[in-house]
Amino acid sequence: MADTHSKPFPIGTLAPSFTLLNPLTNTLQSLEDYRGERATVIVFMCNHCPFVIHINKMMIAMANEYINEGVAFIAISSNDVVNYPQDSPQLMAQLAQKEQFPFPYLYDESQEVALAYNAACTPDFYVFNNCMEATYHGQFDDSRPRNQLPVTGGDLKDAIERVLGQRLPSKNQKPSIGCNIKWKQS
Repeated sequence: MADTHSKPFPIGTLAPSFTLLNPLTNTLQSLEDYRGERATVIVFMCNHCPFVIHINKMMIAMANEYINEGVAFIAISSNDVVNYPQDSPQLMAQLAQKEQFPFPYLYDESQEVALAYNAACTPDFYVFNNCMEATYHGQFDDSRPRNQLPVTGGDLKDAIERVLGQRLPSKNQKPSIGCNIKWKQS
């Protein structure tokens, strides 16, 4: 598995709008449908990435913890499902149901949303304030499948707490590291 780092997404950038398929409900849903009252977390992820699988349980727990505080989580898969069928919408729906995701898991078939966010890897986290201005882009925490560090979600949690406490974004925003987004061949 090759390690890919997230690309820059400047603090203060407005969240690009989108409308994507939710395979679980088979409906189109938009950012506006799910944005949080106080903060919104967007994560680019996929079913099969070992970096995502490594943090899934803690990410779900964190989303459940923050829902009642006006923080919304939105997951997006942008992978090419022709060459990576394990990330198909049908299997996305199965994973969302099995793991009881407390957030929508949307399918970016055109990959335009991943491009708009300059997403590069899975997982790739973005935090936005209530005005939908970026306050964080980076990693969940320092844990990786091979490094034996505990999964804490510390970096993402700090970013969310800064928004909720109306504090300035951290100057120390570590890029996420994960599998590269599986881009379609032109």
